[in-house]
Amino acid sequence: MTRIPHNPGRVDWSGENPGIYLKTDPANPQYDTLALFFRVVLSPYGRGNAAIVLGAPDEARGWPHVPNLIMTDNQRLMRWIVDGWVTKMPTFIGKPGLEAMTWLDCDSVEKRPGDLKTRYSETLRGSGVTLEMIWQDMGPPLPVEVTKENSATKEHEMYSVFLEAKQAQVKLNGTALPGQVADRQFFGRTMSTAFLAFSETWVTPQEGN
Repeated sequence: MTRIPHNPGRVDWSGENPGIYLKTDPANPQYDTLALFFRVVLSPYGRGNAAIVLGAPDEARGWPHVPNLIMTDNQRLMRWIVDGWVTKMPTFIGKPGLEAMTWLDCDSVEKRPGDLKTRYSETLRGSGVTLEMIWQDMGPPLPVEVTKENSATKEHEMYSVFLEAKQAQVKLNGTALPGQVADRQFFGRTMSTAFLAFSETWVTPQEGN
């Protein structure tokens, strides 16, 4: 197919969407900790920041009983993204913890980019909770173009710049959630389950494309 400079589709949202998926047993297909960060700069519901953490993905309970929660400063935006995107991502599909997670207000977000090679972090605070997501030892930037058929939602195209991290942590009120970074297959190549995702844009293709 010939590439054209102007995509005729509709931009749904754009921003940053790094993630951390951790396992205590690399051989186990199930993850022990799932975490996604969102810094949305463009959407029908405005701008917003958020982090989803499932420290007990297979338990239908929320915070403070188990570490299943979302922190955000734009709940309307994030309910739209959770329903339209997160629930359709293969790693999150059918997870009881996603449905049961507690929604918390976020008062502040602090980004510490470092040099984007050794360390990067996002810290969210609010509702009596401090959440830290930390990525370390990053690889080179990888430009990604994903067609509708291969995207997580099977409805959108996705464009982004990924940097995989060889180490990562998710800390909730200073306590690290369980698991270590593992490997996964990502569009034909082996990559880390912790990654930075910048300039991420989701597009609804024009009908007929």
